[in-house]
Amino acid sequence: METENALYSGLGAEREELWLTGFHAGHRPVLERCYRELYPTVQRAVGRVLSGADQETVIHEVFYRLISREELRRSFRGGSLKAWMATVAYHLALDYVRRQQREQGALEQAGGLGMQESTETREFSEESDARLLIERFQRECLPAKWHGVFEVRFLRQLPQRDAARELGIHRTTLAYQEMRIRALLKRFLLREGDTP
Repeated sequence: METENALYSGLGAEREELWLTGFHAGHRPVLERCYRELYPTVQRAVGRVLSGADQETVIHEVFYRLISREELRRSFRGGSLKAWMATVAYHLALDYVRRQQREQGALEQAGGLGMQESTETREFSEESDARLLIERFQRECLPAKWHGVFEVRFLRQLPQRDAARELGIHRTTLAYQEMRIRALLKRFLLREGDTP
């Protein structure tokens, strides 16, 4: 039986409506079957753009969003669930690549400002302000369980492989936590930018 038939279509109008209601509500058995049966579809869609740890990170993010965001589930109104999931995954992978490119460009433009050792050209006050801001972010926003990842990836700038080895975790776990930390940091910095 094809995935589409197993999950959604071919159930008859009344059963399709019940399935869709369960999907929108986030019922565990429905989402579990989606994960099991649509993982290869999501993997292929993300694999068109990314590979390795980045691919795994985005695949996990797709299913995390599917499980945690009702508005995402409600955006599926019927039709091909497989095609819908592939589209969601592909667009998330593109967003991930664009964000990496923006971050890389910003780092190159700023010469790594704030994340590399200070140079003689930077003022002492700027360095102190940056340290205070980082400490405040760690204290107010960063969960304690992610302090190690923040230290090795954002402050010490270790490559993912070395950082994962040093922390004793899988590289995909590190990449996922790094992505979540980056989102927290972005929100924190945007909030700070709004403060006079």
